[in-house]
Amino acid sequence: MSERIKVGISIGDVNGIGLEVIIKTLADSRVFDYCTPIVYGHTKVASFHRRSCEITELNFNVISNAAEAQHQKANMINCWEEDVKIDLGVANETGGKYAFLSLQKATDDLLAGHIDALVTAPINKDNIQSEQFDFPGHTEYLQQRDNAADSLMFLVSDTLRVGVVTGHIPVAKVPQAISVEKILSKLKLMNTSLQKDFWIRKPKIAVLGLNPHAGDNGLIGNEEQSVIIPAVEEARANDILAFGPYAADGFFANATYMQFDAVLAMYHDQGLIPFKTIAFESGVNFTAGLSFVRTSPDHGTAYDIAGKNQASEVSFREALFTAIHVVKHRRENLVLSEDPLKFTKLSRDRD
Repeated sequence: MSERIKVGISIGDVNGIGLEVIIKTLADSRVFDYCTPIVYGHTKVASFHRRSCEITELNFNVISNAAEAQHQKANMINCWEEDVKIDLGVANETGGKYAFLSLQKATDDLLAGHIDALVTAPINKDNIQSEQFDFPGHTEYLQQRDNAADSLMFLVSDTLRVGVVTGHIPVAKVPQAISVEKILSKLKLMNTSLQKDFWIRKPKIAVLGLNPHAGDNGLIGNEEQSVIIPAVEEARANDILAFGPYAADGFFANATYMQFDAVLAMYHDQGLIPFKTIAFESGVNFTAGLSFVRTSPDHGTAYDIAGKNQASEVSFREALFTAIHVVKHRRENLVLSEDPLKFTKLSRDRD
């Protein structure tokens, strides 16, 4: 339990703000008291970004593999040898190419057990596409690499947690993509994650409707009656405290979400717009349902401010500490399952 947590960090698009928020986070040496960070990128690219955000006190310890990582230092693994032309604020093939090389190497180490968690800086979902990366985003790529049957895009903060049934798909395809089975699968993943990753013993989960006013009893669509309500009822039969469906607009406007431990939205923008409005600075994207821990900040590449020293590192720092906390919670749950008496002593000592 005392082993220092190694957190791998992929740099995202080299032309975006990823390295800026990484550098600003690691420039605070207090971070090293909680984890050993390992950045997957290249020192020359990092130096370019370090100069643009006017940080001189941070020096990367260059290592060839994760086993060489040193505590109390920001470690860097060079994932390529060639020089890279940086075009800050420009979406181009270069940004996608090196974002993938960083992500691929970090994921390889994660799956091999060389690091304990992965924090991903933002990618451009368009320019990263290739024969090796044919996915809508990080979540789908990591689910495939983990051979997981399902996963949950789970946006979390201190005040709000929101998951989505459908992720990066066109809105026009959402009604056909939701089903009783899919909603139930997401509810099971959310419930398990809340218990195992966030230590909420009996989570209460709100489920949103698909249509305006949650369908108004079939007046504005029937997905609530035919799909969502049966899924909620089946979830409750499986000992999951699910409630709803709720009309999304009033649910957030009246702060009803504060009565629940998490919210399951039907599609991307239904969940992410209110989440980012309420918790943008502190929000974290967590992928639930995987065998490993992965988080990311809840913002994108922000090309418009790249290189201007304007990006806030708050969300990235929250993503880093969320990863650390989830790893600790999973370790402690493992101790609990193996030796309840030892866990009781551990909890007492920690308190």
